[in-house]
Amino acid sequence: MTFIVGLTGGIGCGKSSASQFFLDLGIDVVDTDVIARNLTQPHGLAINPIRNAFQDSMIAADGSLDREKMRNLIFSDNDSRFKLENILHPLILKETIQKIAQTKSSYIIIVVPLLFETNDYDNIIQRILIVDCEEQQQISRTISRSNLSEQQVRAIMATQISRKERLQKADDVMINNQDIDYLKAQVIQLHHKYLNLAESKRDARI
Repeated sequence: MTFIVGLTGGIGCGKSSASQFFLDLGIDVVDTDVIARNLTQPHGLAINPIRNAFQDSMIAADGSLDREKMRNLIFSDNDSRFKLENILHPLILKETIQKIAQTKSSYIIIVVPLLFETNDYDNIIQRILIVDCEEQQQISRTISRSNLSEQQVRAIMATQISRKERLQKADDVMINNQDIDYLKAQVIQLHHKYLNLAESKRDARI
């Protein structure tokens, strides 16, 4: 089995930037956010179940998920959030497993924003990598890249485990509180570490 690293972190911590650096190093990355977006595009596998659960009001004119409406609903109503997660998570997991089977790199990065909020990946990943920054940085970065208000960002953060809990569960931590080169240097360092760990795992099976 290929050595698999689960990459996670709070909203705005820099998961996408970190995963892109791993991609640049030739490592296969499976991003569950990308899978979720594909599932909720027009004719995506999640659209009909979402329509059945939430009615047409959550489907945009082009047949995709109306993300803004759904975001406003699920972050104000936990029952709706759980209902959506029960639709999406099994579909995301199924596609993630399919993509893992197609990968060829020495190890794999799986980006899972809600890694600790679901047990779906416990038997898949061998190591947990956290991208971390101060909570105020999370908020300011998310506001600057999106149309979300601070209140909306804090509502999203409230659905995730605390920063302290997240860090306690980490095998490795990247600190993303400086410029992009600082993050890249940490990725390169971890890349060599993961290559060695993956090789050790292969040798142990021989």
